Amino acid sequence: MSGRSAPATMPLSLRAWFGLTALCAALVVLGLGSVYAGDSEPAAVDTRIGAAVDEAGPPWRDIALAVDFLGEPLGAATLVGVAVIGCLSLRRPRAAVSVVAGAGAAVGVATLLKHLVGRTIHGEANLSYPSGHTAFLTALALVVALAATGRLGLGGAAGLSLVLASALVAGFGMGWAQVVLGAHYPTDAFGGWCTALAVTPTTTWLVDCVVDRIPESRRPTPR
Repeated sequence: MSGRSAPATMPLSLRAWFGLTALCAALVVLGLGSVYAGDSEPAAVDTRIGAAVDEAGPPWRDIALAVDFLGEPLGAATLVGVAVIGCLSLRRPRAAVSVVAGAGAAVGVATLLKHLVGRTIHGEANLSYPSGHTAFLTALALVVALAATGRLGLGGAAGLSLVLASALVAGFGMGWAQVVLGAHYPTDAFGGWCTALAVTPTTTWLVDCVVDRIPESRRPTPR
């Protein structure tokens, strides 16, 4: 066993950047939530984007269904399990904890916001803002990319670009699927993406802070 403590999930060089990102994303989430509170109709931008994807044929809908499955309980649990095993195999126990905490917090906050905002789609029972599926996959991509950044020793612009690009790809993919399937408005998907950007860096930072407060002899160590 090594005497080194487990590496932090979020590299120190990126903390200030993601602190600012989380703050800006939180303001966007709250702003959009206040605009669409209690609403049940698409915004103008939702209508324009929705019209562009309405003609998606069977192949695209099949792809959208496959992507959507990744945000369903079974698909999400599988992804989280694979990510946790991967982090542990790469000697990143903090990242493994952050995967569970970050994804769980993003979904939890998205669910809470749905009830607070009260925006609906296809009937009063279908709360839509923000998209929990989009928040989940974005959060997972963020933590995995942060772990990869630390593993590769990336920092500054390179590390920030990798993490944000991963979050963008995951958020766009799931958001697109939700719009194609009619489960969410595009602004719901964007709100879910921003929810993950606001919650996940904060959760990851808190995990690192909690572990740092544990006595050195009891901290998780890479094996």
